[in-house]
Amino acid sequence: MTIEFNNSIGASPNLDWHSINWKEVQSNVSRLQVRIVKALKENRWNKAKALQHLLTRSFSGKAIAVKRVTENTGKKTAGVDNQLWDSPQKKDNAVGNLKHHGYQPKPLKRVNIPKSNGNIRPLGIPTLTDRAMQALHLLALDPICETVSDKNSYGFRKERATADAIEQVFIVLSRQTSAQWVLEGDIRGCFDNINHDWMLENIPMEKGILKKWLKAGYIEKRQLFPTESGTPQGGICSPTLMNLTLNELEQLLKESFKARQKIHLVRYADDFIITGESKEILEMQVKPLVENFLKERGLELSKEKTLITNIEKGFDFLGMNCRKYNGKLLIKPSKAKVQLFLRKIKKLLRENLNTPPNRLIMKLNPILRGWGDYYQHVVSKQIFSYVDSRVWQMIWKWTRRRHPSKSKTWRKRKYYKSVGSRNWVFTATAQEKGKVRTLRLFNLQDIPIQRHLKIKGEANPYDSDWETYFEERIGLQMKESLKGYKRLLRLWFSQNGKCLICESKITKQTGWHIHHLQRRVDGGNDTFANTVLLHPNCHHKVHSQRLEVSKPCSSTRTL
Repeated sequence: MTIEFNNSIGASPNLDWHSINWKEVQSNVSRLQVRIVKALKENRWNKAKALQHLLTRSFSGKAIAVKRVTENTGKKTAGVDNQLWDSPQKKDNAVGNLKHHGYQPKPLKRVNIPKSNGNIRPLGIPTLTDRAMQALHLLALDPICETVSDKNSYGFRKERATADAIEQVFIVLSRQTSAQWVLEGDIRGCFDNINHDWMLENIPMEKGILKKWLKAGYIEKRQLFPTESGTPQGGICSPTLMNLTLNELEQLLKESFKARQKIHLVRYADDFIITGESKEILEMQVKPLVENFLKERGLELSKEKTLITNIEKGFDFLGMNCRKYNGKLLIKPSKAKVQLFLRKIKKLLRENLNTPPNRLIMKLNPILRGWGDYYQHVVSKQIFSYVDSRVWQMIWKWTRRRHPSKSKTWRKRKYYKSVGSRNWVFTATAQEKGKVRTLRLFNLQDIPIQRHLKIKGEANPYDSDWETYFEERIGLQMKESLKGYKRLLRLWFSQNGKCLICESKITKQTGWHIHHLQRRVDGGNDTFANTVLLHPNCHHKVHSQRLEVSKPCSSTRTL
């Protein structure tokens, strides 16, 4: 199916969701996003605005928006209208009905999420139509955000992660001549208190649509409440709106202070630190400047949580503890996060006392691996050893509760094996496709500690000048994430990192499915020659339409 990029095109009556040419659709959207960035670099704001309008009215933009909200983790969560788009026909209709004329968003469904400190976080859930409309306008807004954002802002931005923020903290604090004092900034209720008037005046998107979102209200306990300030947590556009609100703080600090005062900002969403040469500079000059910056936007610092700390005492940031020991900066997992993680494991074991050991291992391993991957770029080896020891103790108690009348020797023989040079490894067997395989509990100490390669501050994923740079970064990230999975990594490289159906990049964010060229029910096997990597949606498309997939002739890159 060929799709033209035309402002007047909508979904045709006979549109088939699985027949959409996603390669062309994505190419159309990407081309316009690149043009928006180019217009901004040339200070042609009216041109950028016209391109935004074209993108948000296009068929390609609408299709990508519907695709996003029907493939993410919230696709099964309905808003106040209780509507889900769980079939191709509903998705077809959604594309055709995503119109601006007469659009009126529905109130948000308010859900309160408990936080680790005992407080609650209000989450506003829009309807799928409103989510799709937000995703559509985000396609046009995000290129602008990436172009004008502070270099050292890392939260909720494409191709950026907490590891980048932590690496920047190391860069600005690790030297002997680095700043010795840190302002730990905490904004009180950032998402809930941003001034609507400021956003309507300064956010570069259609004011009518933005105002409707901001004033939609929310429903809690069957009662409608108005929204006079803030942007709801749970909205697809909310993180970008928040980033644009806090933007320019880094530039303001740079213009207000001299280099010798060692003022550096590192921000992840609404969490930030500012380094300084002395406590007095941070207290008397930097903090008032930040407070005035926030006040204009309807925000304020939390008096209880905003602290000024000496680096020798250390501080916690993004789950890490940053502290200098005898002049050497060490960044480790924070004690609070370690204890929180151990409590999570303990709770899981209590809730799964009667779960078979193989299923228990399958539940524990992703949790252990995910936690370890988050901390693999900092000084974590000793913490990993401690957590492994505590988890071993918890599982030993789990076996005792499961078999209170059995001896230690019996429990050891049943649940533990020797693997290599390691004894007492918690193991279990599982039946899979008629074969018996052995599962073992993941060991955090097996994760190699390696320095994270920080993204360049000025890098823009929507700027064609940075295309080669990001392709190289994606390759390194996939190589790192698939370490230990040589066959998957070989498949990824053999396809040049692209899905064979839509020819878009396969990344950690997009996810992937393994497709068998000859089905296993027809005698196909799991060998390299019979498997390819596809995006999840493309994989579903192949099976629903019985499409044939051919393997690339040869790999252009080797391991």
